[in-house]
Amino acid sequence: MEEISFEDWSKLDIRIGKVLKAERVEGTDKLMKLEIDIGNEERQVVAGIADVYKTEDLIGREIPILLNLKAKAIKGVESKGMILAVVVDEKAVLLHPEKEVPVGSKVR
Repeated sequence: MEEISFEDWSKLDIRIGKVLKAERVEGTDKLMKLEIDIGNEERQVVAGIADVYKTEDLIGREIPILLNLKAKAIKGVESKGMILAVVVDEKAVLLHPEKEVPVGSKVR
């Protein structure tokens, strides 16, 4: 991958959000619609994690989210950000802080 400058990195707004609601996107195997508290607002994000995580296992989880990604409709559902995850054996693994942190904390 191409290297980026520190200025490019500083343009990314990644914060810790807390999952408030989660539901599968109808008609899909992998998509989950998440309502995430990011401190000063709530965001709806669509993520390809429904094949790995149950809705009830996501509620209350703290996860990093890229906030300043341009909004996009995915299967007709608006997504206003992107959660950060690792892919292992073609399955998503969510990242999370090792201890509880304030919602909206900036990832650096």
